[in-house]
Amino acid sequence: MMKGGKRRESDILYEAILSLKDMEECKKFFQDLCTVSELRSMEQRFEVAILLSEGMIYNDILERTGASSATISRVNRSLHYGADGYQEVLPRIKEKYGKL
Repeated sequence: MMKGGKRRESDILYEAILSLKDMEECKKFFQDLCTVSELRSMEQRFEVAILLSEGMIYNDILERTGASSATISRVNRSLHYGADGYQEVLPRIKEKYGKL
């Protein structure tokens, strides 16, 4: 919260995301919010994060996902030095789906 009780504009977006009730609502919301290209980029980065967390090497990830080496490197940097968002989510996803 900012002074005077005002929320940052970005907080409202995250509140909206947290309000989504199921996968279908989530897909609809993100399809409206993002371009197809933006969604594909986010999906690709998350797949790269999963594969890196499982120990896959850059060349194999590049071949499997089509992600650039710059994207793989950026995701790897976030995995190790980021805000720990991947570190919080990946175990939950792996618990739900097993080895991806």
